[in-house]
Amino acid sequence: MSIEATKLELMHLLLQTQKETLLAKLKKVFEEEQTDWFTEMSSEEQEEIKTGIAQADKGEYIDNDQVMKRFKKWH
Repeated sequence: MSIEATKLELMHLLLQTQKETLLAKLKKVFEEEQTDWFTEMSSEEQEEIKTGIAQADKGEYIDNDQVMKRFKKWH
């Protein structure tokens, strides 16, 4: 069975059920399977993001409007 067929079958089963306990279990499975995109990044990428956030917290950033004006000549 293809993944698309499996998805359709699962959607059908979900729409048919009235069992809240089953839905809660399925929701928990999905929540446990979700991955955090940040932890999947390399340590270098994580550090760059942390640095950027720290700079923004200190007000060390350029407003989006200023950036767009600066690069308008290329677009």
